[in-house]
Amino acid sequence: MARPAVGAALRRCAECGGYEYGGAPDCTACRALVDGIVEGEWSAFLHEWNLGGADGSDRGDQEVALAEMVVAEPDRHDWRLVDAALDRLVCSACGDRLSRGPVGCADCDRAHGFRYAAIETDRPGVRPGNEHAVRVNVSVVRRPRITSDDELLARRLLLPVLLVGLLPTTELAQRVNAQVKRSAPAQRAAVLERAVEEMLAAAPKATGTPHTDLAS
Repeated sequence: MARPAVGAALRRCAECGGYEYGGAPDCTACRALVDGIVEGEWSAFLHEWNLGGADGSDRGDQEVALAEMVVAEPDRHDWRLVDAALDRLVCSACGDRLSRGPVGCADCDRAHGFRYAAIETDRPGVRPGNEHAVRVNVSVVRRPRITSDDELLARRLLLPVLLVGLLPTTELAQRVNAQVKRSAPAQRAAVLERAVEEMLAAAPKATGTPHTDLAS
């Protein structure tokens, strides 16, 4: 499952109990779903290039070469392809997957910045900016060690509603951000979960309302 359809109902994860995708990176089931967003696109891309056998055998050097090509020209490819390509390259400085190394690795930081030149195409039926919000939240959830605990919490809990095509309104984002800042750390997840439920409840009448980033 690459991602939910626009307007789909959110489903609970059998492993963590939250909405699917929202438990990543700690929940293994949700983490696999988030990874599937980029891996599904990469698999389709490989199929177009006729790489690997029908049995999914190792593609070796050809796949690495293709990943290098995608990373060298991120502005020509969908963001999911760029993220998947980075996963297949090794950082020469730290030895981790390129862009996913420790804080302070200059090569990984540079690659992480270049990924945002990739193409972001909003799906039909969503408000402008939804795809950008999805890709930012996916990037943070898949690279959690470079962000704060509070931002990771907001990004992961918001991801399920973004994936079904919603965006927080400016009013909701400002109100929730203020509530999070006033709350004790143990209360912040509950504040954000209530905001998610508010977005779901308001979804039918939210079209055309200005929006912003709940995690800003």
